[in-house]
Amino acid sequence: MKMTVLCAIATFGLTALAVAMSAQDGQKPVELKVGDQAPDFALPGSDGKVHRLSDYRGKNVVLAWFPMAFTGG
Repeated sequence: MKMTVLCAIATFGLTALAVAMSAQDGQKPVELKVGDQAPDFALPGSDGKVHRLSDYRGKNVVLAWFPMAFTGG
């Protein structure tokens, strides 16, 4: 049950991220369904490095984000 919820949240998060990123690039949004492979993307980490989803191929990935301290988010 927990794994199903985690997968659903991850799929939703990746879909939202893909839509937001494609809107910036002027590309058509990608529609993902449960079980689809997530598109590759890169994000800056708090360690200053750029992390690509493809760098973690074959591993479990959980994306967690939160607003910076003392912001209105």
